[in-house]
Amino acid sequence: MNMKIVNIDILNGENITVDEQLFPTKVRCGFTQYMSNKPNKFGIKFWIAVDTKSKYVLNAFPYLGKDKTRPQNQALSENVVLRLLEPFTKKGRNVTTHNFFTSVKLAEKLAKLNTTIVRTMNRFRREVPELVKSSRGDLYETVLLKRDNDNCILTVYQAKPNKNVLLLSTLHTSVTINTNEKKKKPETVLYYNDTK
Repeated sequence: MNMKIVNIDILNGENITVDEQLFPTKVRCGFTQYMSNKPNKFGIKFWIAVDTKSKYVLNAFPYLGKDKTRPQNQALSENVVLRLLEPFTKKGRNVTTHNFFTSVKLAEKLAKLNTTIVRTMNRFRREVPELVKSSRGDLYETVLLKRDNDNCILTVYQAKPNKNVLLLSTLHTSVTINTNEKKKKPETVLYYNDTK
């Protein structure tokens, strides 16, 4: 089941957000989900692509359990993003996602489709260097990591004393830091906050 809600180029801005949404229901069926962190714990989960500027839903489909058509070497998160963005790739747009959807492999695939991505990243993922996993910086300190062979920039921002924020971006070729404000947030963090 695939549901396209809106697909009008007038509504399509340059930024798209991909996320999940739980629609509450008490119906008993095989694809009802339980999510403990949501106000309504039971419902049907939808994967949704939303235009950041107009707030219109561009594409959505429900999670119906294991998808037998998904290639075995492709992660669920990667499959979801590629399916949602299929009508919008090759148009120079940017996608903002949270850490469930994040992988360097997905960033590389989207780059080939002329689509950039900015998203948070879990520091315990395999792609994150050991240096980042174990380190704690000074408060409001920013560390930037870039690989030589691609255009992915990993921003590590120490937002709280015991918590750092990791953002992976293929949109930014360089990152500026606003030193005039107290928290000294890097450009990637500000951009993510504006487009999530």
